[in-house]
Amino acid sequence: MSNMDNNQDEIITLRSATGEDIDFIAVAEINHKGGYYLILQPVELLPGMEDNEAIVFKIVRDRDGSETLQVELDDSIVDGVFEKYERLIDDAK
Repeated sequence: MSNMDNNQDEIITLRSATGEDIDFIAVAEINHKGGYYLILQPVELLPGMEDNEAIVFKIVRDRDGSETLQVELDDSIVDGVFEKYERLIDDAK
């Protein structure tokens, strides 16, 4: 997977555990330690989040080949994904 073009905001709508649809802007796709991750930023701030905060989701493929997104909870992976993203931004300057 390649990095997304930040000039074209891609909106992804996800359904929360409570059934609420939440819109996110796809910030980047990152390959990290053999897994694929999406950095998503909510269009409208979620409770407990600050401006410019984003969430890392792992792209998981099921047996049928369908992709689903799961919030990544491992802090070391989240940190690694953001570090790679920051390096990509720095390299693009």
